[in-house]
Amino acid sequence: MRDELTKVLAWARAKIEAGHEPPWAWYQYMKLAETIEAVLAGMDATVTTGSSPQSDQRPGRHLRLVGETDQQDIAQPHPVGLPVQLPM
Repeated sequence: MRDELTKVLAWARAKIEAGHEPPWAWYQYMKLAETIEAVLAGMDATVTTGSSPQSDQRPGRHLRLVGETDQQDIAQPHPVGLPVQLPM
């Protein structure tokens, strides 16, 4: 995957540097190159984070479900007959 992204990035940069593309196409190539660079940086970050010592500090710890903390269930309902004043 990384090799293919690198090839597409090199192709997009070559198109940008050639200067023969219309402005709308140049802009699209720039967006493509920036996006691929961001994806590659994200791939690098996840590889280094996954092997960091912090990820090995708590073996055996898993996600757990917690009780409902939403306060909407206990909120007082608004009386039906009273007008509601909305912010402007």
